Amino acid sequence: MQNEMKFAPCYLRLDKEELKKRIKKAYKILEECRLCPRECKVNRIRGERGFCKSGALPIVSSFGPHFGEEPPLVGTHGSGTIFLTWCNLGCLYCQNYAISHLGEGSEISLEEFASQMLSLQRRGCHNINFVTPTHFVPQILAALAMAIEKGLNLPLVYNTGGYDRIETLKLLEGVFDIYMPDIKYSHSEVALEYSSGASDYPEVIRKVLREMHRQVGDLVIKDGIAQRGLLIRHLVLPNNLAGTKEAMRFIAQELSKDSYVNVMAQYRPEYKAYQYPMLNRPPTAEEYQEAVEMAKKEGLHRFARDKIIFLWR
Repeated sequence: MQNEMKFAPCYLRLDKEELKKRIKKAYKILEECRLCPRECKVNRIRGERGFCKSGALPIVSSFGPHFGEEPPLVGTHGSGTIFLTWCNLGCLYCQNYAISHLGEGSEISLEEFASQMLSLQRRGCHNINFVTPTHFVPQILAALAMAIEKGLNLPLVYNTGGYDRIETLKLLEGVFDIYMPDIKYSHSEVALEYSSGASDYPEVIRKVLREMHRQVGDLVIKDGIAQRGLLIRHLVLPNNLAGTKEAMRFIAQELSKDSYVNVMAQYRPEYKAYQYPMLNRPPTAEEYQEAVEMAKKEGLHRFARDKIIFLWR
């Protein structure tokens, strides 16, 4: 079986008492929620809901082996994705809006959450990939402790939109081997208009990327499978709304020219994007290739994909 790997995830080296302390700190934050930069300060333990509409228990839309992720995560057996419901960012063009905006999913117990991780391991997945995890960090840590006791030994992937709080990320040091953030925008006015007023997103994501890189470094791949490190996603938006040049320059100059980057071309107008003329079309082939060339010009050279066949012009 594929899971009989020699690589041991970092959380297995983390002292159990230290993990318990992290869980306690994380749940304390939920009493006046400041998990993310929105800092709603609601008491989620008592059922109060803030921007992310989430309470004390995890909410999961679906879980299973996923083969549409980056090649080093997918391998031959798939990435073990757990799609968490709701989101703390709220992009009005979200490609998964049924989950992030409409709340598709069901509240589950921590025991069920742990069982999902173990199920993905039994199915041969290469990792456990938490999609949109920011607002469920305490629950992830608590369920992880349960799963470890039952034999979980796969690396964890923190698959985030990037609107995270440094204090929360520090609770994850030594827990997550792979960080996979988006870098969505380089300009605050674009983030303000298209991500529910998150005008501070460009400033936040730069701090987030520095912290993640500090914790895990550049992506390490062995036998085609990601083991540890930072994998950065950048969705190319039409009309250069994402600020690709500035994003790639930051990655190359402030992090590492060896950063592993996925310059993504799959944007389609979804959810409320049709109401905004600047967003109401996919990027053209020329826009996408220009984005890739911007990355290469900055010295970046490790790409998930750098050529896409377009059926439109």
